[in-house]
Amino acid sequence: MSAGVEDEPVAPRLTPSKSLAHDLAMEYPESAAYRFKRRVLGKPLVSEQLSGERLSRPIALGVLAPDCISSSAYGTEEMLTQMTPIIGLAAFSLLVPITFVILGVLFVVTLSYLDVIGFYTSAGGSYVVARDNFGPKIAQIAAVALLIDYTVTVAVQCSAGTAALTSAVPSLATGYTPLLITIGVVLVLIYGNLRGIREAGKIFAFPTYFYVLALGATMLVGYYKKITGSLHYIPIPPHSELYHGVLGTPGNGALYGLAFIGLLRAYANGGSSLTGLEAISNGVASFRKPASTNARVTLVVMSCILGFLVLSTTLVATWTHALPRASGTPTVVSQEVQAIFGTGSFGHALFLLVQGATLLILYTGGNTSFNGFPFLANYVATDRYLPRQLTKRGHRLAFSNGIIVLGIVALVLIIVFDAQVNGLVALYAIGVFTGFTMAGAGMVAHHRRGREPHRRRGIVVNSISAFVCGLVVVIFATVKFNEGAWVVVILGPLMYWGLIRLHRQYAVEDDALRARADAAASGASALRRNIVYVLVDNFDLAAARAIQYARGLNPSELRAIHFDLDPRVTKELETAWAEVGPQNLTLEVIECPDRRIERSVLELAVEAARPEDTECTIVLPRRIFATRLARFLHDRTADAIVEAVILVPRVSATAIPFRLNLEKRRRFRAAAAASSEEHAETGPDGEKEKEKEKEKDRGQRLMNADRLLAERSADSTPIGDATWRERCQFSGRVRSISVRKVDDAPALECTLIDGTGTLLLVFQGRNAIPGIERGARLVVEGTVGSWQRRLAIINPDYELVAGPEHET
Repeated sequence: MSAGVEDEPVAPRLTPSKSLAHDLAMEYPESAAYRFKRRVLGKPLVSEQLSGERLSRPIALGVLAPDCISSSAYGTEEMLTQMTPIIGLAAFSLLVPITFVILGVLFVVTLSYLDVIGFYTSAGGSYVVARDNFGPKIAQIAAVALLIDYTVTVAVQCSAGTAALTSAVPSLATGYTPLLITIGVVLVLIYGNLRGIREAGKIFAFPTYFYVLALGATMLVGYYKKITGSLHYIPIPPHSELYHGVLGTPGNGALYGLAFIGLLRAYANGGSSLTGLEAISNGVASFRKPASTNARVTLVVMSCILGFLVLSTTLVATWTHALPRASGTPTVVSQEVQAIFGTGSFGHALFLLVQGATLLILYTGGNTSFNGFPFLANYVATDRYLPRQLTKRGHRLAFSNGIIVLGIVALVLIIVFDAQVNGLVALYAIGVFTGFTMAGAGMVAHHRRGREPHRRRGIVVNSISAFVCGLVVVIFATVKFNEGAWVVVILGPLMYWGLIRLHRQYAVEDDALRARADAAASGASALRRNIVYVLVDNFDLAAARAIQYARGLNPSELRAIHFDLDPRVTKELETAWAEVGPQNLTLEVIECPDRRIERSVLELAVEAARPEDTECTIVLPRRIFATRLARFLHDRTADAIVEAVILVPRVSATAIPFRLNLEKRRRFRAAAAASSEEHAETGPDGEKEKEKEKEKDRGQRLMNADRLLAERSADSTPIGDATWRERCQFSGRVRSISVRKVDDAPALECTLIDGTGTLLLVFQGRNAIPGIERGARLVVEGTVGSWQRRLAIINPDYELVAGPEHET
């Protein structure tokens, strides 16, 4: 008789009801660690909530641009820190030419990333470009550069944000206060991202537009005052407050006393203004369709805004002679704003407004790395060049391990460099421009292999971008080596070697497992005997459960084994076995004179599995204790035995867990009894009303697909109330799908859940049905029967209400 015949006798309730299944699951005690995580981070999110609304161009600009646009707040200052200690005020005559060179780099890099976006519409970025065009090993150079870039970005942006805050409130610039503020901001970002902060929506776009409008308007006022002659020089502060405590040194070269090496340092530091330019290419998939076109337009707008702000802050700094300070505050930009608006009450209010906008975008720019770094780490870990733990989503759907790693490393950098942007910038541009270089070189390789129109133009543009950015990397690594760049120069190759070494370890493990699997499949002979040994150290519930499991294996031979380590314990066990032990299973006691039980079990297993047609299974009761004290009071002998016997061919070890948790188990049994009685008293109608109250009390927000299902399924019967041989309508979510062969014909099996129970839907003769997949919402109708001893509807009528990634 086929598996789908419906006259097989089945009890009416094969699936537990809501009160007995769901409520007991809710009452079952969770671990203390999970309860703490839930209290701190909130209730867990389901994987389906990953799907979200795509971004329009204005929102995408605000969401993806903070890291890039905010660099205008410190780019000019970083150039001045390299020139003013050498040539003093003469630095302002070279500031504008260097800025134009940097804007030229911005132009070619923008053209290069426009090309990247045109061909990589699902996932861009230098890592993906390098992986597709040079292979995964070369791509790890880009991976190392981007990992360093993301980490330093958090430290630089948050430190710069604190500098903006202390510039507005000078009383906070004393002692360790700036360092503590920066550490606190990073901790808040870590916590927020572990809770599942998403870079989407108007709330995250606000700081970008607020900053652009505030600083842009300030610069326009500065232009007006310069034209009218009302913009004046800022008084020179005491030399003790200046960067390096000096303002120019005589006789250091031809360029106003500026040595060529100092000019290169200024150029390299100014390159930090271009950080974050790759954010648009990394987020192409989040744009509305056509994604490529919208992303390109957004990239051009972002680059134009960045260019305007960088040039404007440079010009105003030249016109006001705003000098960088040794403490980092007040910043050059804050001095410019104060010079433009003056020190009156209204001017000071505008000054605070601009500083607030600067602070917000800098902190928001630091938060962008908490989205980029975990996703990049996930890509690299998926390619098996980073630990697989970085591919797992956490309690709130974020890549929690990546967030924690990023936060810890950023905090270390902030503490080591005392939250000083000037010191951190030395670590910054190498990673940024290495990523630019890999993206440009990858696109050159892409165009050389392709035959698309205008490929020659693409080769020229990307070649120039790769050369210019590579030159910046060389300059920065050379001239800033003693100022901290040596950390990246040394750490980068070590990280690259580590990624390659880790990948090699994964490859060796996979090859070994595959080789053993192939050998086992090709040379395996039929095993006629299965000998099962149950190791018994004490006759209790755990041992009884292990014996019950062993009998379910239908062994050729079943033996209960006890190793004599202590004669007194052995005697007590023999007495208990004779009184209450299984009568049809003899307890066999084996001596263990050296008390090395692992070796004794190993010898027993080797002897049992000596014939080539025999499989030996060692079954061990493994007692699991709820408290740390209870676990401390017991050893881990079962685990040691498992590790020992797995070395022998055709020998397997199975540890049967038995949880000993007296107080919580008593509460669990009481809850089970109460739930069972309540179900008997209330019945389906009362139970349904109670569930509605629970849903209302919990205040759970349904997703769009669930709302549609709720509207459509008002007349549906709860699955927990499904009764055999009754025709009903049910609604729910598809949890699992599989295809089973029945009499050489396929049968599509779908498990439907609604929170009250599960119901099997069977579509005979089908391998797949369009739209029916995991997560889909269905309304089905049919007569409840049985399939493989489970309540099921065979070939039901169905309506697809929503897919698993329903969008509004």
